[in-house]
Amino acid sequence: MFAYPADIEDAAQHNPGERGFVVTFPDVPEAITQGDSLEEALAHASDALETGLSFYVDQGKDLPKPSARRRRPLIFPSLRGEMKLGLYQQMRTQKITKTALARRMGKHLMEVDRLLDLTHHSRIDQVEAAYAALGQRVNVVLVST
Repeated sequence: MFAYPADIEDAAQHNPGERGFVVTFPDVPEAITQGDSLEEALAHASDALETGLSFYVDQGKDLPKPSARRRRPLIFPSLRGEMKLGLYQQMRTQKITKTALARRMGKHLMEVDRLLDLTHHSRIDQVEAAYAALGQRVNVVLVST
């Protein structure tokens, strides 16, 4: 659901003399990372994507829609990140505020803030409870990459 295509370029294209690779996301311009090797750059890509998407969540904006892949590798947030982004998107779709969700869950607003914080390691059962308060259920689907 949150698979974003990435552009990978030689770092020397951005800064002559620099080595390694730069990873950017056309749909999430806030997300950029690099690594000394292609493997290292791709290993950092998921974290960069989550960081970039967290800006949208923090500002209460719609998440950008992933564009067509067009031979670019797809980068996925972590499982926890996908769950939190999905929760945020459901709240926006249903027009449910954080305060309203906290009330439905019988929790403090601060707890809902943490559920939407992509850097906070919320327990999965807490995220599931938030989905349940929205009339949703979490289901994991395995896909080939």
